[in-house]
Amino acid sequence: MNQNKRPLVEALQYFNEQTPVSFHVPGHKHGLLSNLPTWMKQALTYDFTELTGLDDLHEAEEVIYEAESLLSSLYRSNRSFFLVNGSTVGNLAMIYAACQADDTVIVQRNAHKSVFHAIELTGARPVLLSPPWDAPTRSPGLLTREHVEEALDAYPHAKAVILTYPTYYGVAGGGLQEIIELSHSRSVPVLVDEAHGAHFVVGEPFPRSAIEMGADVVVHSAHKTLPAMTMGSFLHIRSQLISEKKIAHYLQMLQSSSPSYLIMASLDDARAYAATYKDSDKYRFNELRTSFIQNLKELNRLEVVETNDPLKLLLRARGHSGFALQAALESEGIYAELADPYQVLFILPLWNEQSTPPLKEWKEKMVAAMSTLGKVEDNPISSDMDTWPTGISTLAHPPSELAEMETEWVSLEAAEGRVAAASLTPYPPGIPLLIKGERIMANHTETLSTLIKSGARFQGAIRLAQKELFVLK
Repeated sequence: MNQNKRPLVEALQYFNEQTPVSFHVPGHKHGLLSNLPTWMKQALTYDFTELTGLDDLHEAEEVIYEAESLLSSLYRSNRSFFLVNGSTVGNLAMIYAACQADDTVIVQRNAHKSVFHAIELTGARPVLLSPPWDAPTRSPGLLTREHVEEALDAYPHAKAVILTYPTYYGVAGGGLQEIIELSHSRSVPVLVDEAHGAHFVVGEPFPRSAIEMGADVVVHSAHKTLPAMTMGSFLHIRSQLISEKKIAHYLQMLQSSSPSYLIMASLDDARAYAATYKDSDKYRFNELRTSFIQNLKELNRLEVVETNDPLKLLLRARGHSGFALQAALESEGIYAELADPYQVLFILPLWNEQSTPPLKEWKEKMVAAMSTLGKVEDNPISSDMDTWPTGISTLAHPPSELAEMETEWVSLEAAEGRVAAASLTPYPPGIPLLIKGERIMANHTETLSTLIKSGARFQGAIRLAQKELFVLK
């Protein structure tokens, strides 16, 4: 297939060139009624709906079908889908297609909140597997074959193994292919939230993708590492265990019936970008990345940690928390993906041979940012926060039982032994520290205390000012 083509982009461009008259939705009428700034209104001239010649995402037969076929060919799937509701809707659809109420599913504990939302909505019962602490990135890492085998032995009727790969911090490799082979030997499908791995398809120096290693369903946030608009994502299926028709059915139910053509066009463009990424682009990427890292390493008190994914860099300022470093960077207009008690995470652009980033200007800003940190402080995190829950666990109460149960707020000190009435998620990255229905253990409260002290932000079951948690009565 001709991967240089962008069928949906070309169709939108041609349609717009015909100066069409709008007596259809959306109501801004090609931007004419919008009061947005001019530079934003320009995009609205391409914000179309399902018109003749533009196809229909939910019954794709023309340009969207062609664009999705090119996507499937690139990732070597049986079928690939454009997602306009983010990887969240992909995670929902793949889990709905794999299980139903009261089914057991094995899930990696450091999964995104959307995975746990999907499990809650289906009524499935999760068996939680916590991976070991990854010392180089100071974050929870990846599961091993032994972890999954132990869980499958204990829960032989599990309907799916749900994994996250790579981690938010770029940890990849490990035993993923062995886990997939083990699960398939027991006729258990493997569903992978590979939100941060859409670019793996370009090959070395990047890690291998889960779809290449045989996973049944893989979800990609194209907008995270490829040049797609926010919310633009992919879902790929290559499976004898999960029904392609079920995936399509649930995507029709869960996605908007009025999908954004701008997001879909950006997905078409992002696919073409990845598909035509050449060795010369990789050479330029490595050249720019090496120069950027060298500039960072020349800064006093700044430690640079590389991960398995070359797009990810961790920066640490000796004597300061990640949140303090984040504030310093933002004072100079530099915005990291996230901060945690130890570090900030940079996601680099997937530069190509045409890229000319202002590395010198960036270094000057970094120098100015580091100067605002002042004297060395006492970082509230003196050692690895390896009190992260470990081993295999289950929920004390499935979420379906919680709706009718009484709840209350209690102090952090009084929460140990109680059951969380809602999930508690440090954000970003969106990995729950507590899952709705999970019993609160000492390692939860210790980790939470450390995060609060270091300045973390949260979503969910916490009153931060009062240091109270939302629990079952």
